[in-house]
Amino acid sequence: MKRLTGLLAGLSVMVTGLGVAAAQEAMGPPKVLVIQSELVKPGRGGALHERSESAFVRAMVAAKWPTHYVALESLSGPTRALFLTGYPSFAAWEKDNQDMAKNATLSAAIDKAMMSDGDLLTSYDQGAFIYNEEGSLRAGTADVPRSRYFEISVFHVRPGHRMEWEELVKLYREGYEKIPNAKWALFESVYGADNGGMYLVFNPMKSLAEVEQGYADQKKFVDAMGEGKMKKLGELTASCIESEQTNLFRFNPKMSYPLDSWVKEDPTFWKPKMTAPAKAEKPVQ
Repeated sequence: MKRLTGLLAGLSVMVTGLGVAAAQEAMGPPKVLVIQSELVKPGRGGALHERSESAFVRAMVAAKWPTHYVALESLSGPTRALFLTGYPSFAAWEKDNQDMAKNATLSAAIDKAMMSDGDLLTSYDQGAFIYNEEGSLRAGTADVPRSRYFEISVFHVRPGHRMEWEELVKLYREGYEKIPNAKWALFESVYGADNGGMYLVFNPMKSLAEVEQGYADQKKFVDAMGEGKMKKLGELTASCIESEQTNLFRFNPKMSYPLDSWVKEDPTFWKPKMTAPAKAEKPVQ
């Protein structure tokens, strides 16, 4: 219960502006969030992975592709990279896939990049999530383009305990509505290895000093809820949550294909000098 309180303190939506065309400029989280996860081999991360991923970015830039994405690298847990893309609907996701398949030049460039990138990975996974508006608080107000980190929390709810989970989230909303700077976005898994009973909560941070602010908000939350409601929170947490895990990620602009508006907001960060592609080795004479 203590950890859950800390996770929801001061949370903000991290995917404002991701997605396609007009939806990308609208405030608020996308209705559909696609997350690609790459588990990187030991010793194959850092500049080596950046160089590989830059091939995808160059292909998207060359095609002037309307769909954008943001890359994250893990600072805790397994060495991995996440790529986040938002869409206004599943139909928009379908259209994006269809349009890419029709673009022979882009498809060929992506296929080539995937072959190279695959040599650096131990596994690859993709999942689709839907935005849970009722479980979110003040979503869409975070200054994401100027954020540098994400704290991503994963909750697995026990089968048959969805109503208790919803009651638990409702109580947290009630308590944190009294704390002005508190905000978060909640997403639910619908497709992927962990679909059904899996929820994600995102916390964007401009610096890790915001971790301390979260714990300060936690104390305010406990005081606002009172002993009776805190006891209820503990009972619901024990009853409905099967497991939870939180990890820290950093934004990697060299592996991202951000919106033009994000680049204009913070060009020093979002438009770095790209990693040059590896030169082909000369054949042995």
